Amino acid sequence: MPVNYDTVLVAVDGSKEAKRALAKAITIALENDGNLIICHIVDTRTFAAVEHYDRMVYAEAEKYAEEMLRNYRQQALDAGVTDVAMVIDFGSPKVKIAKDVAKKHNVDLIVTGATGLNAVERFLIGSVSEHIARHARCDVLIVRNE
Repeated sequence: MPVNYDTVLVAVDGSKEAKRALAKAITIALENDGNLIICHIVDTRTFAAVEHYDRMVYAEAEKYAEEMLRNYRQQALDAGVTDVAMVIDFGSPKVKIAKDVAKKHNVDLIVTGATGLNAVERFLIGSVSEHIARHARCDVLIVRNE
């Protein structure tokens, strides 16, 4: 029984692992003639203490995300993926990706790096990729190497 991934979601945070996940997601989208959704969730929990002093933190985080996703989108287009969307959202990445974004876009496969930028959260409450693998209703590919 062949597997077809029409809609591939890749979760990115700017880390080396996320770049590897993007490369694999591009390959999978091309092999399946599917569309690609590149997603970044701005983790608002990390801004809780700073927010009271500087409201510009959200704007800067969103600007960073937009620039990163535009660059990743261009990489996918240059590789030959014809349908590439970008999603920026705010909240908990592990919840938003596994439940909200994947459901809203009817995702067939979520691709994510094994580790990302937030080592403290991974140590205290588990990794984003682990949570996605446990709670997503679609297939999940956790990328560990090239």
